[in-house]
Amino acid sequence: MSMSARPPEPILHVDMDAFYASVEVRRDPSLRGRPVLVGGRGGRGVVASASYEARRYGVTSAMPMARARRLCPGAVVLPPDFAAYQQASAALREILESITPLVEPLALDEAFLDVGGALRLFGPPPVIGARLRERIRAELSLTASVGVAPNKFLAKLCSGKAKPDGLLHVRAAEVRAFLDPLPVRDLWGVGERTAQRLERFGLRTVVDVARAGEPTLARIIGHAAAAQLSALSRGEDPRPVTPHEPAKQVSAEETFERDVDDPAVLRRELLHLSEILARRLRRAGIAGRTVTLKLRYASFQTITRSRTLAMPTDRATQIHREVTALLGALRLEGVRVRLVGVGVTNLVPAGAARQLGLFPSDDCEGVRWATLERAVDGAVRRFGEQAVTRGALLDREEAVTPGAPVSEPDEPEQGAGNQDFAPKP
Repeated sequence: MSMSARPPEPILHVDMDAFYASVEVRRDPSLRGRPVLVGGRGGRGVVASASYEARRYGVTSAMPMARARRLCPGAVVLPPDFAAYQQASAALREILESITPLVEPLALDEAFLDVGGALRLFGPPPVIGARLRERIRAELSLTASVGVAPNKFLAKLCSGKAKPDGLLHVRAAEVRAFLDPLPVRDLWGVGERTAQRLERFGLRTVVDVARAGEPTLARIIGHAAAAQLSALSRGEDPRPVTPHEPAKQVSAEETFERDVDDPAVLRRELLHLSEILARRLRRAGIAGRTVTLKLRYASFQTITRSRTLAMPTDRATQIHREVTALLGALRLEGVRVRLVGVGVTNLVPAGAARQLGLFPSDDCEGVRWATLERAVDGAVRRFGEQAVTRGALLDREEAVTPGAPVSEPDEPEQGAGNQDFAPKP
């Protein structure tokens, strides 16, 4: 193959191994070789990351911490340090972008790369993958697994199969031989419910799905899901690597240590989350028009309610006003709430033109709050998160799980992060 021609397997998926736990071990080498868990320590804390020593005991990401500690009583449990993980992620990003500008981050610890234009400088894709693993080990003192394949779906599947600390290259001519014997749960988008439904119809492996055909799949899981699943079972995924894709949503959520049925406590927690969310929006230089309230009841039923504003906002006061109105409209009476969250979508640059209010007092109030919140941002940057707070939050109970992460676990088990096609009840 000419070095100027595009290779048949140009896509890499780089996935750090047990990222959060590995960063903690790098910081404290005495932890090397010991089972390490990163996550919330409270009764409802979950495992955000587990070292491979801990995984030998059956511990997995997203497992309740209480269960993980029962399985591995000798584990070292550490609270998440997202500042350290973001710093390590930024260093990883620099290494990846030194190979190609076509880098699409999926999370702090993983990204897709299209290296089709980098062959002349760095060699074939498998060589580039090996080179990246060597640099990550040498420069970051961390390990990564790499998948090399014709498209994004296959590359991500390969990196998962290569874990830990490995590289798997699936050539274009070998795709069906690689895919056919795999369980249906390895297909992107097949979660527990969808897998059970397919298996009830005798579709247990990828080749079973491929042979079933789209019309049969449509009767089992619906037309839209059938088209996607049928294509994936043949190893087809046309999505390009999209670098620097803008965020579609900014959110913050907390899980209570004990279920809450007091509306006053919920409103106070919504204020706290609105502050966090608005500060993230301002740091990113964006604002949003649609505000969303998320609640998870003690029964684990999850609901969301949204409201779209006339103009985008990045102000905690306005976000809190909208989500408390959504909360009030639910008329919860004695309903126990396990988790509460706030999100903003329909994002635009914060400098986008804003329409003036009909009444001058409306504009004055908005300007006053915007000025005040930006002044608070300055104090927080200089003196830390606890430097300034609202009076309403001074007596806020520490009801949430201490150190509970507000992002996804850093490395779900193979297939664990998949979402079912079928709508959830």
